[in-house]
Amino acid sequence: MTSRALTVGFDLDMTLIDSRPGIKAAFLALSAETGTYIDADLAITRLGPPLEQELRHWFPEEKIMETADRYREMYPTYAIAPTLAMPGAREAVDAVKAAGGRAIVVTAKHEPNAKLHLAHLGIEADAVIGSLWAEAKAVALREHDAGVYVGDHTGDVRGARTAGALSVAVATGPCDAAELRGAGADVVLGDLTEFPAWLGAHTAGAAAS
Repeated sequence: MTSRALTVGFDLDMTLIDSRPGIKAAFLALSAETGTYIDADLAITRLGPPLEQELRHWFPEEKIMETADRYREMYPTYAIAPTLAMPGAREAVDAVKAAGGRAIVVTAKHEPNAKLHLAHLGIEADAVIGSLWAEAKAVALREHDAGVYVGDHTGDVRGARTAGALSVAVATGPCDAAELRGAGADVVLGDLTEFPAWLGAHTAGAAAS
């Protein structure tokens, strides 16, 4: 088996962490500070794409950059503590390491805030790369020679396929299993609790081939 097969990338929001409570709190705080209405309940149903894409629903284009910067500054105060690990998240990362592999996180989230989430929840990744979305995630996946990428969004599927990595999708985010399959996911799991068994079968098959 090559080292490529033993490097697994994970998305963050709605893959490893349920950041909806924290992101809702951060958006409400941003709304209060700016005096601009944000439907935070709606915003947290479409997590995955870059922050700027969501902000365009609520702010004029000329305000996007400064508003995004302010949101990211406020984020640690409001969003870290309420965020929980997704079921099976720690076990999934541990399974990669138990197989002798490396687990990396590749996310569209601002990298310092992504690292804060992982530290707070005790999820230990070998590398964390932020501010990459969809096909752009392939840059980090190739750099780290990842053979598998796990995510919850069709954008994650596109990132995996662009990198030539196996796309393992979990139906725990805004995209259902049919959408993920339709986007070209190689494997669709209900959630990360199914990942260790899948990884065991995958690595056994790779070793036998």
